[in-house]
Amino acid sequence: MTNADQSVTTSTTDRQVVVPAPGRFDAETEARLAGIDRDATKHVQDNRPAKTRNGYAADWRAWEAFCAETDLPPLAVRSGTLVLFTEWCWIQPGYKTGLFMAASTIDRRLAGVVVTGRRQHKLQLAVDVAEEARALLKAKVKAMEKAGEQRGRGQAPALLVRHFAIAGREHEVGWLRERHIAEDPEGRGLIVDVRISKNYPRVVQVPYGSRAHLCPVRAWRRWREEAGLGTAPDGFAYRRLHSRHHTVMDQGLDAESVGDVITRLAERAGLDIRPTGHSPRRGLVTESSRAGNPDAVAEKQGGWAKGSKVMRRYREDDDGFTENALHGVL
Repeated sequence: MTNADQSVTTSTTDRQVVVPAPGRFDAETEARLAGIDRDATKHVQDNRPAKTRNGYAADWRAWEAFCAETDLPPLAVRSGTLVLFTEWCWIQPGYKTGLFMAASTIDRRLAGVVVTGRRQHKLQLAVDVAEEARALLKAKVKAMEKAGEQRGRGQAPALLVRHFAIAGREHEVGWLRERHIAEDPEGRGLIVDVRISKNYPRVVQVPYGSRAHLCPVRAWRRWREEAGLGTAPDGFAYRRLHSRHHTVMDQGLDAESVGDVITRLAERAGLDIRPTGHSPRRGLVTESSRAGNPDAVAEKQGGWAKGSKVMRRYREDDDGFTENALHGVL
């Protein structure tokens, strides 16, 4: 070894020796820092969308119910216990009578338990802690599909009309205020400021529809006039109707009500599908893809994360006719 090599080695060693280890503080300071950590966790939790918070809470309640039945401590979030949890969820009743819990719901339960364990209970969990549980779930889904078994409500059918405006999630639509929907200064349509979002707040431009009866701009103007909006900018943009007098109330719509309205309107229209609150979002992806728009356009409009696998799966479900090995063969 040369003198230069020895110098580098000695220098590197010296630097490693003098790097201070993470320090411990006196009891009073440690207590204060622990309080700051707790407040920070609560602050981040409180700033998540209500639907996300409620979903994680429901997932953890299911986990606690499983732990109570199996005599396990709730903080025992481990690879093996998550596998047992998956088996337990597989035999739990689902949303619809006669059907078991959907596989997608079980997958979300796993994610909710892991996230809650890490964030709220400060558990040091491996990145792949749920890998074996998800492998089991995947195997069960394959066996289920082979046997023709049905679970849950299934995917929301695409609502195929030409204009979907903001393609908002149920809670995004329910929380819109009057001041969040403005006329474009150049008369090209509406500008909608989606402040409350599962992923990212966004500003969406809504153009006029090519057909008056499907135009979201004209529909908003009619609703605004009929509901007598315009005097309370901070009031809800979409509001409840009185059950008896059918008058417009000050209260807004909750997320579930938004989906119920879409389902009821479809029944009145005599559609052969039963759309839910998610159907317009899936429909946007389908129609946008058919029109030749790139994925990034739909991502921006509907507030999907960049490169969203869920959004692309919606598109791929419809691409079987446009990208087909039989083209030019038959």
